[in-house]
This record gives sequence, structure tokens and C-alpha cells, in this order.
Amino acid sequence: QSQLVESGGGQVQPGGSLTLSCGASGFILDYYAIVWFRQAPGKEREGVSCISSSGKTTDYADSVKGRFTISRDNAKYTAYLQMNSLKPEDTAVYYCAIDRQDDIWERGTCGYSDMDYWGKGTQVTVSS
Repeated sequence: QSQLVESGGGQVQPGGSLTLSCGASGFILDYYAIVWFRQAPGKEREGVSCISSSGKTTDYADSVKGRFTISRDNAKYTAYLQMNSLKPEDTAVYYCAIDRQDDIWERGTCGYSDMDYWGKGTQVTVSS
């Protein structure tokens, strides 16, 4: 019943834009931070961006800061990653994950450890 499904991946030219979606089923997203990861060939998985369950706090990896924007729409059970000014080094499989935030104090924060659920990923390829 509970699952995360990424969509919106594909091939784009350098400098182009792409928006990824993460659809959630079987969750009350209000209680979860949402996190995007990526893994390029031959590299370790890295955190790209996260948004707290409250939606008030976001974080971005230095490599994507100023180019990517994370957002969420709990009513649509969906999270998004808007990617602009894409570079070849952005090529990777992108994963959506969620982190349950049981304590109220957590809901204004987000991070990249101890995810509770993961999607299976979507490929993003940036090339000419």
C-alpha cells in the first residue's frame, strides 16, 4: 500500500530544465520531511535537497544551490524538484525519500539520514 514513485526524469541539454515529481501513497505527508537524493555512476549517493514536514525549512547541496527548488503539495500527496540550468554533472538516478518526524521540534528541520521510505528512482541525463 505505502509507496513512493518518482517521475519526470529524462534527457535534457545542458542549461535546460526538468521537474521531478514524487507521488506518495499510503502516507500522511504532513508528518514527513521529504528528501531528494541522487547517485551518479561510480559515485556515492548524495543528498540533493530536503524540505521539512512543516514546509518552512529547505536545504540544498552546494552543487545545486541556486539552480534547484524543492516544494511539496500535501493535498496532492506529491513532492517536486524543479531543476534549472542543468549541467552534465547533474546526470544521475534521482531518488525520493521521506523521513517521519514524530516530534514537533523536528518539523522545522530536515536532513539526509535515517530515511523511512524510498522510491525506486528516476534517471536524469544531461547531455548534448
